[in-house]
Amino acid sequence: MNSVTPGRTAIHKAGPEDVETLIPLITAFHDEEGLDSDETHIRHAITPILKGSPHGELFLAVPRRAPAGYVMVSYGWSIEFGGLDSYMDELYLRPAVRGRGIAGDVIHALSNHLAAKGALSLYLEVDHD
Repeated sequence: MNSVTPGRTAIHKAGPEDVETLIPLITAFHDEEGLDSDETHIRHAITPILKGSPHGELFLAVPRRAPAGYVMVSYGWSIEFGGLDSYMDELYLRPAVRGRGIAGDVIHALSNHLAAKGALSLYLEVDHD
């Protein structure tokens, strides 16, 4: 999948060529959340995913050169649901683009992608804030 457009926002599956675009976005999200990670940690964590690991996928909210943000999904297996399940591990949008419905569009595009992939569920962790 190169890109999926549900409405006005498309997502693009990230690859190794997108690492330098992703690092500042992930760093900004981790800083906002108070997570203790640095560039080395982030590179180590995302490199297998960007190279095609079956355990997850990273997507950029396009435009690709200056994305609005990113979303990370991890895959597992569920006996309860009878197959592939997915977990939205991180969803980040730059502060300047928040409040425009982009997150909803990203989740919709991701849901369509996951359904086409055969995923039977999508879990999302949210804070009370």
